[in-house]
Amino acid sequence: MKYKIPLYIPSLTGNEKKYIDECLDTTWISSKGKFIKEFEDKFCEYTGAKYASAVSNGTVALHLALETLRIGDGDEVIVPTFTYIASVSSIVYTGAEPVFADSLYNTWQVNPDDIRRKITSKTKAIMPVHLYGHACEMDEIMRIAKEHKLFVVEDCAEAFGTEYKGKSAGTFGDLSAFSFYGNKTITTGEGGMVITNDSGLHERVNHLKMHAVSNGKEYWHDEIGFNYRMTNICAAIGVAQIEHADKIIEMKIKNAELYNEMLAGLPVEPLTESDNTVHSYWMYSILTENTDTRNSLRKFLSENGIETRPTFYPVHTMPMFRNKYLKYPVAEDIAFRGISLPSWPDLKKESIIFICDTIKKFFNG
Repeated sequence: MKYKIPLYIPSLTGNEKKYIDECLDTTWISSKGKFIKEFEDKFCEYTGAKYASAVSNGTVALHLALETLRIGDGDEVIVPTFTYIASVSSIVYTGAEPVFADSLYNTWQVNPDDIRRKITSKTKAIMPVHLYGHACEMDEIMRIAKEHKLFVVEDCAEAFGTEYKGKSAGTFGDLSAFSFYGNKTITTGEGGMVITNDSGLHERVNHLKMHAVSNGKEYWHDEIGFNYRMTNICAAIGVAQIEHADKIIEMKIKNAELYNEMLAGLPVEPLTESDNTVHSYWMYSILTENTDTRNSLRKFLSENGIETRPTFYPVHTMPMFRNKYLKYPVAEDIAFRGISLPSWPDLKKESIIFICDTIKKFFNG
């Protein structure tokens, strides 16, 4: 179905085409070329991280971060069950076991108290996921990690531009992973980034992402590595995107403010910005009263040409993780009542008004 108002359209209004043409004209189209280093440098400048390594997508960014920390068989990594599957898949790829934690109602983010309850002698790392552009409670998570001597790998796939207490999401943990898929705040089509403030970890990230090729011997590999490199073409798009990233985020926040204003008084609960946080509103998301209402509202919006999506299903409810029967009541409740509405930066005011008026018609008849 072709929607009148799609869920997301990337903002490609800068130098994207110009820089891609430069790649084609110079023939630097693969994993070497000036834009890769330039994108990494600009990403560090934007986030405040010391080191950045561009990779082919967000999932491999997470996997690479975990492999860099030598997480593997016999280890456990605590991760919210309310997340996109890639967070959990990356843990499974290493041979480690994901251990699920519940969420907080007010922010939808992982519950630090439940993280603490899930720590065992096998726990090696915590993976907080900054969902929908909102930040996790990183002070408490880092306190827990320090107390128990655990690594922290931040999943920032949806959190470019998000801040917690004046610092960019992704600059708290040992390593952090970003995604630049087409529906992310800034995009490279497909792509990801691993950032860190540790020079040794950064060197190992770069080593592993390039087939672990030896620095001292040509075509010699000293361990099993991966081909996780970003292309120069993708990096060129990334450079153009980061040049107008502030404007993109500003427009998304303004859109969210208009949604909040127009949906006030209706029986929906938006995920709004909490204290100490800059919410980048990757997706503007709301909760309805119950699952039936959620599904009926989505159907009504679709019939009126408006694309939506449900919030993520808790990963523990999926077939491959049902071997242990555990309840995560907050995550389940949020997941089964949530809707994400069209949230792209260039979305017109008139379109948001139409969406909100359609939601009003649904509830008011």
